[in-house]
Amino acid sequence: MDEKKQKAVLESVLFTMGDSVEVSKLAEVIEADVKTTRRLLGELQKEYEEAERGITITELENAFQMCSSPEYYDYLIRIAKTPRKYVLTDALLETLSIIAYKQPVTKVEIDKIRGVSCEHSVNRLLDFELITEVGRMDAPGRPILFGTTEQFLRSFGVKSLTELPELNPDRIAQFREEAEKEIQLTLDI
Repeated sequence: MDEKKQKAVLESVLFTMGDSVEVSKLAEVIEADVKTTRRLLGELQKEYEEAERGITITELENAFQMCSSPEYYDYLIRIAKTPRKYVLTDALLETLSIIAYKQPVTKVEIDKIRGVSCEHSVNRLLDFELITEVGRMDAPGRPILFGTTEQFLRSFGVKSLTELPELNPDRIAQFREEAEKEIQLTLDI
């Protein structure tokens, strides 16, 4: 299969699937190695960008997805129903941050870090499809383990969890001290 046809196949598969497709599966489909497949996808991305097309190909972890170009969002919502917008409160952002950095993590671990119940926050984040159940811990009661989703990556504009900002140990210590002071104030009341 020549490269022109391989690119056409990649476009067709990504368009039809709608969701992201692992690069290894795309390589199998076009009968090429992963390195060649990544190169062809990069060329397609560049072609769409240079032609100022309404669609683009986005990389998420080791997968690719065809989606609309962000700059045309305002036009898209004129015809499509308004996409679900979610409001991330401080409690939701705090819970999401814990999950993003400590995943896989259980509700009990999140509760321990936050110092309050995370039941509502976890349920809302599941509703927003920003987190998902990724398995069960091998411990009594087999608690559910949570992790982030591709929707999380898309929503925050990152390709991979490795792109999340590094946590500053001094800042973490400061947060811990502030939390301990708040807990002490609550106990004193």
